[in-house]
Amino acid sequence: MAPKAQTRKPTTKKMDKTEEQIMSEPHHSMVAYLDPEGKVPEFNEITRWLRESRINEAITHQTLVYKTLVKEFWDSENVIEVDGKEVIRGQVKQRNVDVSVEILNTILQLNDNPEAPDIVPIMCQRGCLLRMKCTYDIFGGQINKIFLPMRYKFFMHILIQCLSNR
Repeated sequence: MAPKAQTRKPTTKKMDKTEEQIMSEPHHSMVAYLDPEGKVPEFNEITRWLRESRINEAITHQTLVYKTLVKEFWDSENVIEVDGKEVIRGQVKQRNVDVSVEILNTILQLNDNPEAPDIVPIMCQRGCLLRMKCTYDIFGGQINKIFLPMRYKFFMHILIQCLSNR
């Protein structure tokens, strides 16, 4: 018996999109839905924790972000020192834009302690993965979220989708 011929999907023309169309794409500038009614029992603990956490504002507040402006910023960025503090300076529409840790903490309302460490030691990372019941060799290379239990996959998804564009 001969194999079935595979049918191809018709190709669609790539069209130039306006900034408004880009912003209306479903995967751009996403916010987290934290299921306030508790309809998904396996996520109840993690959603409650996220609602009470300091990243709640950052992951649930809808922020308008234009991809073209973000790209323009990152295409022209460099790290400089201003008043003794490191900032990332980029240009957006021929204007300098400075981004610092303090600005991010204020806008995202993270309430970070400026004296808190910003690097997590590798042994602490591995200990956290063990406590999360990771089913992968944590002493190997890169860890994929597929090896984590469902609630932690959800947590990683929230971090990636809701914080990466901010």
